[in-house]
Amino acid sequence: MNKQWSFRVIAAFSLTIFLWASAFSGIKVGLESYTPEHLTLFRLLIGSITLFVIATVTKMPLPDRKDIPFILLLGFLGFTVYHTALNIGEKTVNAGEASLIVSMTPIFSALLAGWFLHERFGLSRWIGSIISFLGVALLSFGAGEHVQLNSGILFILLASFAESLYFVFQARYLKKYGFLAFTTYTIWAGTFFMLFFLPGLVTEMTKSSIESTLSIIYLGIFPTVIPYLALAYVTSRVGSSEATSSLYLTPVVAFILAWICIGEVPSPRSVIGGVITLSGVLFIYTKGEKLQKTAKLSQ
Repeated sequence: MNKQWSFRVIAAFSLTIFLWASAFSGIKVGLESYTPEHLTLFRLLIGSITLFVIATVTKMPLPDRKDIPFILLLGFLGFTVYHTALNIGEKTVNAGEASLIVSMTPIFSALLAGWFLHERFGLSRWIGSIISFLGVALLSFGAGEHVQLNSGILFILLASFAESLYFVFQARYLKKYGFLAFTTYTIWAGTFFMLFFLPGLVTEMTKSSIESTLSIIYLGIFPTVIPYLALAYVTSRVGSSEATSSLYLTPVVAFILAWICIGEVPSPRSVIGGVITLSGVLFIYTKGEKLQKTAKLSQ
């Protein structure tokens, strides 16, 4: 294990996995009463208010004017697009399956880091990526006699890709502002773009069940704020690729929580597709690392 992976980093990473895993079930409960757009807005408003309190207590400075356009862009990708697309996807995709599709984020992140940041994307990563995409393809088509593409999968893939862009390009701003301030700025930015859907939110809240409303409040405080702060902290210590490399554990926890909390029993197709998807990610970050070490020793 890398020496940079201290107890604090491991604890922050474990907290990130658990809270993000719980979000998929929380979204399902929220969608019982809220539209995907209002769920995103409500969730981000709760997160923004929570962070405003933290920013006031810590006397957080505002970002430099020249950085605001890029902060707005990253906030739009990492929060507006990610949460809205994920919510739309979960209208037709089970919580456990949604978590499996989002586990493609490390692969997207590695591809983007190789393309834009010139990080090496070797043969092992290509093989692992192909394996994972085959697993996603299996999840994307319904079971039964009629094979039909589930469009919800495409929205979740969009969410995963947008989140990957956010993770890869946040590095320089993390160094400049720190993980707390930068995450705060981008969540505020993501909330700003969702204000278009503010009309009608109060009316929807009055008609919604208490379970759905409490679920979104939970989503806004815990899975929205804390994991991003924790993962930003991990990224600032070990880098974007390593920080996202073990997020394949999230679907495992998400499936368990969905089974316990909302009674979602995984289908055989979900299990097979999930195993294939996670096998690809595992191949990249286990077999791939061994191949790199062997290559270095042979030099």
